[in-house]
Amino acid sequence: MAGAGGDKPLAKAGPSPLSRVLRISQLDAFELDAALEQLVWSQFTQCFQHFKPGLLTPVEPELKALLQLLLWRFTVYSNSATVGQSMLNIRYRNALLPGQKYRSMSWQQKYWFALLTVGEKWFTERSHSLFLNHPAESNVRKAHKVLIVLMGLSKVASLVNFLVFLQRGTFPTLLERLLGVRPVFIRPQGPRDINFQYLNRELLWHGFAEFLIFLLPLINTWKLKGSLTSLFTSRNNQRGTESSEETCLNECAICGEWPTMPHSVGCNHVFCYYCLKSNVIADEDFTCPKCGADAGMMEIVRLHVGRELDES
Repeated sequence: MAGAGGDKPLAKAGPSPLSRVLRISQLDAFELDAALEQLVWSQFTQCFQHFKPGLLTPVEPELKALLQLLLWRFTVYSNSATVGQSMLNIRYRNALLPGQKYRSMSWQQKYWFALLTVGEKWFTERSHSLFLNHPAESNVRKAHKVLIVLMGLSKVASLVNFLVFLQRGTFPTLLERLLGVRPVFIRPQGPRDINFQYLNRELLWHGFAEFLIFLLPLINTWKLKGSLTSLFTSRNNQRGTESSEETCLNECAICGEWPTMPHSVGCNHVFCYYCLKSNVIADEDFTCPKCGADAGMMEIVRLHVGRELDES
């Protein structure tokens, strides 16, 4: 109960909604944004997979810029946050305005954000074709050299900015530093408690995965596959009737298809040249997967169809 002096009850303590975002969270947001752009572009190109090849190549930079503008319209322009930041409970705030109260990005910052991200990617991709179409003109060569210098300076500035970000944890990109925008949490972040059983299970699977990574290169999978195939092959195909002999000559003993450039290793079975050669290279002790015969000298085989044509 409040006292006579009008004392107010203490508010529940909690983290500030403008608390600094972890470095790893900011970098993860960039990775998610890049993955989303690649996914959208791949889904868009699949719509034209049955059209003439190279149909989108002349206008590919413009199409990518259009898709990126659509993403910007429904992410940064609407919510002051990219898709990756929204998934991580992050959004941009206007760092040029002081105070602990959240202030969204201004419309100038949003438009400059689109210009310096979408416009820069479009100009970089389109400039290559522009300079290739006019390589002999002196003005074009000078502009190309100036552009190379500017891009080099921009990369150096981005590298310096990233090193500063690793030290201070703010402004991971040069664009954010120039625009004066910083990512903050949308809602207060609570403590992350990890169950001991979950942690123990993760450590167990991690150790098992490392063991498999060490063990699998030591296993001759080609030899194992051939042994299993020969184990489950019936005896009739090894001794065989006339029909089984025709099957042996008309099917590759490895891939089961009509043998291309048929070769033999000394048994009654034939192989595609590339199937046999790749297996022999991978396994020096390669044996026939049908009958277990050791692979000797590779010999060219004339199929039954070829013999019938010769006799006729």
